[in-house]
Amino acid sequence: MDRSEIFDKIAEVAADVLGVDVAEISDETTFDDLDANSLERLQLVTAIEDEFNLEIDDETLLSLNSVADAVDAIEAAKEA
Repeated sequence: MDRSEIFDKIAEVAADVLGVDVAEISDETTFDDLDANSLERLQLVTAIEDEFNLEIDDETLLSLNSVADAVDAIEAAKEA
């Protein structure tokens, strides 16, 4: 799975969880841009973990501020 496929899946999950249009989401979009509160961020991360069938460690979770950060985390977790 390449970076663009990972991005597409994350964008779809974010749109679903946060109730935004997937067209509003780019690689540079931050979760603040999407008005995600802390509970929504947790729901989003849980949904991403489920989508990719992996677990993101707590340290990485705290560093996720944008869609690009989430893509990087998924790539790193898949390589591990």
